[in-house]
Amino acid sequence: MARLYSLLAVAFIAALAGGTWFFTRGGETDQFAQCRGSTIASGGDAIGGPFELVNSKGETVTDKDVFTEPSILYFGYTFCPDVCPLDVSRNAEAIDVLAEQGISATPVFVSIDPERDTPEVVGDFAYNMHEKMIGLTGSLEQIKAASRAYKTYFKRQPGDDGYYLVDHSTFAYLVLPEIGFVDFFRRDETPEQIADKVSCFVENM
Repeated sequence: MARLYSLLAVAFIAALAGGTWFFTRGGETDQFAQCRGSTIASGGDAIGGPFELVNSKGETVTDKDVFTEPSILYFGYTFCPDVCPLDVSRNAEAIDVLAEQGISATPVFVSIDPERDTPEVVGDFAYNMHEKMIGLTGSLEQIKAASRAYKTYFKRQPGDDGYYLVDHSTFAYLVLPEIGFVDFFRRDETPEQIADKVSCFVENM
């Protein structure tokens, strides 16, 4: 089962990287078609969904508690040496660009490294990135469940306790309250490009 999950995650990531992704909502017309930056036609309902994680206060929260306004969701870890800080900082900048446009949005960071990322650690990391950022962690089982929901991939590499890397996918996800996942952002997209996309979705909610 673990191998099948890994293969499915890799296939999904490859599809995103290729810019081809299908999106439907039960045969309904896509109200956000003009906002999407990739070729999206059907299947998006399979991405996202309920989860339970732990916030910086040690409280168990659900997706409904977290996604109360347009949110940019990212899976990473605080000990990440390069990719995560750059991506999370970029997402935080996009939140500020949106604020300048009069749009309130929230950056959300989910740790894939619960062994080191305690609620306090992930909370400090999130706050240092942006005062509005929500940092989440949890048990390995909780994190795997959230990762499966969003079709992300992560795998711990061999190493001494406390000194190891974690391979992971690097897409950011746009999640709207009461609607759920609607689009993703690649690493090469700028804060301004992300803000433009988010504003389009907000205007068409």
